[in-house]
Amino acid sequence: MKQKHILWAALVTLCSMGAQAQVVADTLLNKASDKPFYFSTPVADGNYRVTVTLGSKKKASQTVVRAESRRLMVENCSTKRGQFQTYSFIVSKRSAEIPGGGKVSLKPRELDYLNWDGLLTLEFNGGAPAVKSIRIERDTTATTIFLCGNSTVVDQELEPWASWGQMIPRWFTDRVAVSNHAESGLTVRTFLDGRRLDKVLSMAKAGDYVVCEFGHNDQKEKRPGDGAWYHFAHGLKTFVDRVRAAGATIIFVTPTQRRSFDEATHSRIQETHLDYPDAMRAVARREGVPLIELHDMTRTFFETLGFEGSKRALVHYPANTFAGQTKALADNTHFNPYGAYEVAKMVVMGMKQLQLPLVGELRADWQDFDPAQPDNPDAFVWYPSQKQDTTKPDGN
Repeated sequence: MKQKHILWAALVTLCSMGAQAQVVADTLLNKASDKPFYFSTPVADGNYRVTVTLGSKKKASQTVVRAESRRLMVENCSTKRGQFQTYSFIVSKRSAEIPGGGKVSLKPRELDYLNWDGLLTLEFNGGAPAVKSIRIERDTTATTIFLCGNSTVVDQELEPWASWGQMIPRWFTDRVAVSNHAESGLTVRTFLDGRRLDKVLSMAKAGDYVVCEFGHNDQKEKRPGDGAWYHFAHGLKTFVDRVRAAGATIIFVTPTQRRSFDEATHSRIQETHLDYPDAMRAVARREGVPLIELHDMTRTFFETLGFEGSKRALVHYPANTFAGQTKALADNTHFNPYGAYEVAKMVVMGMKQLQLPLVGELRADWQDFDPAQPDNPDAFVWYPSQKQDTTKPDGN
């Protein structure tokens, strides 16, 4: 991360803590502010248990904690003056280098993303963020969920864009890590060709999960042999074989719906993904792959919110909502933080329906979710990060 993005940084010399942990940072910060601030420290690839004590001796505080590219870790911690609360969660850190040689083929814009630099970065946001202490230690025991996909999955770096992959860490305990390798515009082919699965499998261990959502961009590929039933299905089979060979569990997720209502009544979502969801379902049946029906859940979600209400889950904003935004934003594919938060809950519900062992590690405040009864967008609170850009992400 460039120096201008580091508001506070520290590195404590690595020291052994026995076989299970190495302390990377153990810092008494005692920082309170009325503005967001960051903490960064250099780390190698891997999972890190982060323990933060939030609050201030001098003032009441209200703190949100995010990691790397806006991954939600602590949604809201409110403390009175002199009161403190401690939270622990796992942050997965990675670089582009692949052990044994080679690198992930990053898009130019990714070179500045917090997800891909050599630092583990924490963002402290909220109405009045306050941090007493931060402890970061290497963790080798957490189960890791690796995410593969496109712009509907990726850790979106910039406001006002968001995806379910950066919201889902909020719901898991410090025995589960989420490592998001998705990127806007990717297909099954370009994910594989860019060596992103190579990177995932270089980090994965037996018992981990690899979760794949594709289909949005794949349907636009027009090379010979492309299509849902040949190249797309073949690519998914490649994922299955390689992930299983590594001892991990593969999970398919059907693509999120686009906000495409029928012209006549504006009450029903039209299918825009051609045969791609069906092709994924067919591969899942044939190969015995657990499948989460996000395609169906997001249809219910949009239709429940309605033609106008569903805009509030996506990047639909009038002109001048954000600095330098001279034109209205009307994106019917990419979610805003509220929409991404709701879709993350749908993915968790899909895991519960599959009875994955992972759901035993949901946090105590998890409540089951029904896309036909979504949360009220008026009640959703999101404190924007400092990095903003209204340029539309790749893909549609």
